Amino acid sequence: MNVLIETERLIIRPLVLSDYPGMFEMDSDPEVHRYVGNEPVKDVARIKEVIGMVRQQYEDFGIGRWAVIEKATNDFAGWTGFKYMTGPINKHSNFYDFGYRFAKRFWGMGYATEAGKAALDYGIQHLNFKDIYAMTDIDNGASRRVLEKLGFKYIEKFDYDAEPNWRTEGQPTTWYKWMGED
Repeated sequence: MNVLIETERLIIRPLVLSDYPGMFEMDSDPEVHRYVGNEPVKDVARIKEVIGMVRQQYEDFGIGRWAVIEKATNDFAGWTGFKYMTGPINKHSNFYDFGYRFAKRFWGMGYATEAGKAALDYGIQHLNFKDIYAMTDIDNGASRRVLEKLGFKYIEKFDYDAEPNWRTEGQPTTWYKWMGED
C-alpha cells in the first residue's frame, strides 16, 4: 500500500511496525479508551500484533487504518482512515467504516478533522468509495462533532454488540453515513 497524504500539519501513511511506541502511548491511556469500550493495552507485544493485523487488512482488502504523523515533530499522533467491515454491524455487511483515534497530547488541535478530511478525500477521489459509515459512542460529543464537520450525517442509534470488547452489550452507539460536505 503506497498511500502518502500530506496536509498543512500532518503526514498520513500506512502503519509500520516502527509506529509501535506512539501507538502504545495512545492505546495504553485509559482516557483514550473511555469511549472505545475496551481495556487500555498493557504491553507492547499487543500493539505490534495490532499493527500486524492492520497490515494484513492492507493485503486482504486493499485498505486499513493509516498512521497520522505530526510534521513539526515527526511524532505518531494517531490513526485515521478506513477499515473494511465484513459485518454484520447494525444490519450492514461489507462496508467501509471510517474512524480515527489520537493520543491525548494531540487532542484539541483539530488533527482529527484535518486528517479525517484528507483521508476521506483520498478514499472518495482515488479509491472511489461511495458507501462510507462511521460509528461512535453516543456520549462522545467531540467525536460526533468531528464526523458531522466531515460530512457524515447521523442516521440512528443502535446497540453495538457484534464485536466483543468494543461496547458493553446493550449500550447505545451512534451510526453515521457519509453524505458529503454541505
